[in-house]
Amino acid sequence: MWELIQANKRKSLILFACMGMCLILLGYFVGAAFFYPDGGIIGVGIAVGIWVVMSLISYVSGDSILLAVSHAQEVSHDVHPQLFNVVEEMKIAANCPAMPKVYIIDEAAPNAFATGTKPEKSAIAVTAGLLSRLNRDELQGVIAHEMSHIVNRDVLFVTFAGMLLGGIVLLSHAFLRGLWLSSGSSRRYRSGVKGGGQAQIIILAVAIVLAILAPILARLLYFAISRKREYLADASGVRLTRYPEGLASALEKISSSRYELGSANKVTAPMYIINPLERKGMRLSNLSSTHPPTSERIRILRSMMHGAGYGDYQKAYSSVRGRISPLIPVSELRRSETTPIREASVEEEEAVDKKKGLRDLGDLVRAVNKYAFLICACGLKIKVPPDFKGTKVPCPRCGREMVLPIAELAAASAAIEAAEAAEEKKAAGQAAAPGELVYVKKGQGWESFTCACGRLLQISPAFRGSHLVCSTCGRTTEIKYQEQDADLQLSGSTKN
Repeated sequence: MWELIQANKRKSLILFACMGMCLILLGYFVGAAFFYPDGGIIGVGIAVGIWVVMSLISYVSGDSILLAVSHAQEVSHDVHPQLFNVVEEMKIAANCPAMPKVYIIDEAAPNAFATGTKPEKSAIAVTAGLLSRLNRDELQGVIAHEMSHIVNRDVLFVTFAGMLLGGIVLLSHAFLRGLWLSSGSSRRYRSGVKGGGQAQIIILAVAIVLAILAPILARLLYFAISRKREYLADASGVRLTRYPEGLASALEKISSSRYELGSANKVTAPMYIINPLERKGMRLSNLSSTHPPTSERIRILRSMMHGAGYGDYQKAYSSVRGRISPLIPVSELRRSETTPIREASVEEEEAVDKKKGLRDLGDLVRAVNKYAFLICACGLKIKVPPDFKGTKVPCPRCGREMVLPIAELAAASAAIEAAEAAEEKKAAGQAAAPGELVYVKKGQGWESFTCACGRLLQISPAFRGSHLVCSTCGRTTEIKYQEQDADLQLSGSTKN
């Protein structure tokens, strides 16, 4: 794995050097064309400035920008425990130094991507459609693929290379539009020709050619390395799961989906495990594609019959593509150990009820959007939106009136304040006192409240204790009753 990461870094440096040269050359000739004869240095300075600014933005908040543009929402373990368990499993298997943040995108199209500048600051985002369609083995294959992008430092490459490509496109478009809109440019260049300024015309012609070709060349370099990294992520992901069929089946389901990913755009589409903007039926091995052909990736995975190691993937890769040149570094192939393929951890899938699948997808989306779920005694699940202002909800099936958990819906701001206070004390090195958190039980029915860590705690009608311990953070909340408060106030007034 170390050799693979180092090879990725070397290829990234070569790519950055080539793309950086395109940007600097473009800046030099654009500056020379506008401010002849000494404007080349000015153009280089502007190009480097654009590069530095966009790189700083991408390093500081590039992942947050990409997640926000994709409409991804960070979720907790309670929203989808299986997803968190799989991410944690792959984090341990890949020896990733930190647990990536988990995001869900409210989209029916199945897909996923990873982002971040380093393994300690990374995130994995999956769509709701992916969670509703894949079984555990398939989900594990997708998460392993994205975890491999994080560990192999691919996410850093995508972030910085994308910003560098954006700088080249920005400078090119600015020059061409400025040239088109400049009213006096034609007179200036005609006078330059009469005065013997043929060199300026030549520089202008070179600048125009570079402005047209530099974005194309940079994009082709970016896409060529991106395609190879997808193969490497497949190889690393299979090595983590030891089950090639899981990833192959997941790719098959994702590519066959008829749903469109509305939140994807030209910037974020190359990050997904399958490019959602690629037209179905087009050959994905052309120079303008960000991903290898999905059918080819599936054939390679299903050709791994005897093992799930790097050497087994290299043999399948060479057999399917008919290429002798190694995809995996030779030193890594020599060190790779035999990795046996494990058995499937799930039973053969039964016919999926489409209506149930849609209901599960809807429930997941509502959970991401902070809906509260109440189960009536008749078995009906009632979904309550977070902005609901009432205190009771009638069951549409049996007519029972259900009392909403007041603490959850009405005291959300208090829970947020408590969490912020706890974080401040934690940062200051102070431990929260066991009885510092207090909740007053208001009635005889079910009630729930949010702990300072964000976990939802529930109190049953039969609860008569004085304290409740959170199983997530270990904080102890003191439980008081309205009757106790009334008695204390009464006794206090009597004594007075």
